[in-house]
Amino acid sequence: MIKRKRILITTFGSYGDMHPYMAIAAELRARGHQPVIASSELYREKIRIAGFEFVPMRPHIAPPQEQDADMMVKVMNARSGSGYLLNEMLFPFVREGYEDLLAAVDGADLLLTHPISFAGPLVAQTTGMPWVSSVLAPASFMSAYDPPMPPFWPWMRHVGLFGPRATAAFFKQVKKVYNNDSYHQFRKELGLPDRGSPVFEGQHSPGMIVALFSKLFAQPQPDWPQQARVTGFAFYGGDHEQEMPAALTSFLDDGAAPIVFTLGTSAVWVAQDFFRESIAAAKLLGRRAVLLIGDERNRVENLPPEMIAVNYAPFAELLPRACALVHHGGVGTTSEGLRAGIPSLIVPFAFDQPDNAAHAARLGVSRTLPRTKYRAARVARELDILLTKADYKNRAQETGRSLRAENGAAAACDLIEEVLREEQDVLLPTLEEPAYASGD
Repeated sequence: MIKRKRILITTFGSYGDMHPYMAIAAELRARGHQPVIASSELYREKIRIAGFEFVPMRPHIAPPQEQDADMMVKVMNARSGSGYLLNEMLFPFVREGYEDLLAAVDGADLLLTHPISFAGPLVAQTTGMPWVSSVLAPASFMSAYDPPMPPFWPWMRHVGLFGPRATAAFFKQVKKVYNNDSYHQFRKELGLPDRGSPVFEGQHSPGMIVALFSKLFAQPQPDWPQQARVTGFAFYGGDHEQEMPAALTSFLDDGAAPIVFTLGTSAVWVAQDFFRESIAAAKLLGRRAVLLIGDERNRVENLPPEMIAVNYAPFAELLPRACALVHHGGVGTTSEGLRAGIPSLIVPFAFDQPDNAAHAARLGVSRTLPRTKYRAARVARELDILLTKADYKNRAQETGRSLRAENGAAAACDLIEEVLREEQDVLLPTLEEPAYASGD
């Protein structure tokens, strides 16, 4: 029996990064534990409304709508965005994040870390506390048997032809690019051993890694860490601060299932012509459309009655009422489309998005269109294939049924409790009172 435990969860990024950990927090709370979420100040109100304890952890990133436009362009650049995010926005604040998290773990029984909360592994090693790490997408494992597809270097789709050994040697060189001198200097000051790149092997707990995606999406590979366990996607159903807009509900009630066009909560800030071309494509197809535009910066004028634009809508309510989804390939949006059982057209921007698109395409539920080719006529052709070829619809519905039968949050919590139970079993003998013989 696991008694009530205080479990500290770190996470950074978009809603696709936040929601899986809120789903785990909700499941932990339902089991009687006390989850605490450590993240950027940006998410304080969201977490408070959901009823979870919040701990601020640097870096404190401003909301996207308050960001400098040039900065968002740099972050979402396919070739250099990862480097900019790591070296300009995350690694410079590892010391501060470490200080925040080290204070927060006082009294905690276990630490669960997000892939880019780089202070987390350092705190776990310093304190020796029970630690579970996590990944959200298969690209984090950088497998030579299932090579990830980066947003640049399109030839990488063929790298696997050279075999796992050659691919692994190539990846070893790639990983050197994703290291950081200031991070390693701080690690040395803490007296901690070098566990490799903090972006790759250095992020992983030696005891337990929860892979928060479905085995349908990616099968375990021989070169994954042996402590990795695939749980299924962790879907968050309590998006309390964002309700379905009344106008959107009325729109959905008044006609055929629409195509939903969205760029999530990050790529939407560099949308450029995405919504204009989307509107034109829907017109070419004679289809109804829902545009999730983020905020007024992407406002569209003079929409026909068969289209509606709203800032945001909860996917769990919207997508089951759609006929198709067009999106950027973030793992959160990708998983929601898969769960809804509708085909997708994926237009990757950066980070793990091309790799997520490749995994979805292998399921036979989606097609992929490069960002540079996102033009109305091409979009309409791709969507027409998705909407008229029965194989896409049938496979999407089959995939959706399978994913709705999974419970990634519960599976992840089972593994967290397994680690807690093992720790409890180790500590129990030292906590028991020694037996003494009676008499003089």
